[in-house]
Amino acid sequence: MTTRRKKIYEGKAKILYEGPEPGTLIQYFKDDATAFNAQKKAVLEGKGVINNRISEFVMTKLAAIGVANHFIRRLNHREQLIKEVEIVPLEVICRNIAAGSLAKRLGLEEGTPLPRSIIEFCYKNDELGDPLVTEEHITAFNWATTQDIDDIMAMTLRINDFLTGMFGAVGITLVDFKIEFGRIWDGDFSRLILADEISPDSCRLWDSTTNEKLDKDRFRRDLGDVIESYTEVARRLGIMKDMPTVIQGGLH
Repeated sequence: MTTRRKKIYEGKAKILYEGPEPGTLIQYFKDDATAFNAQKKAVLEGKGVINNRISEFVMTKLAAIGVANHFIRRLNHREQLIKEVEIVPLEVICRNIAAGSLAKRLGLEEGTPLPRSIIEFCYKNDELGDPLVTEEHITAFNWATTQDIDDIMAMTLRINDFLTGMFGAVGITLVDFKIEFGRIWDGDFSRLILADEISPDSCRLWDSTTNEKLDKDRFRRDLGDVIESYTEVARRLGIMKDMPTVIQGGLH
């Protein structure tokens, strides 16, 4: 099925195919796992299935509270129909607790709560290692306008508030997350909507009681049980009932 369709783009974790009607794409979730700008790679059977389902769940919930996003509907275990957007070349990172590169960069102990949520921007470019950029860079190189940045920050904080509560209710601490935005056009006017995915690949999620990592850091840091941890996130969110075969490795 996937070989006959026109491939538009292939990233580290997903493939985008031409959609069935204009203005749509099919987003396919791979089992490939990468870290350190793809220097570390593995195939984790079932990861794409779980991420597809978790991202569907989160995007649907966000749409219900008025956060416009690219998700239209899930097509099958690995694919969803999405709106075609013009991606803003920025990775938007929202941090609530010091972890990962922020902890390293500022000499903070991992797990230190931040004084307030911090939003960072990285230029989306794998060859350069997605470098950190400022609003000055973003406007100077015309990646986004000042108004775009205001809109992105407002939407990101809204998403953070919602996700913090949603995960908190099932005993998971939202440490940080990375999102992307895209433009959709209506004639000469464009508006920004949330794109890409929200899953344990793009969020740091810790068990609220034990601080056990339930996200991609398990792969980055060789902690093992990656699929089991992703599955646990899905189970706590109440979306495991449709995916019983993932754990048994029976889904391809």
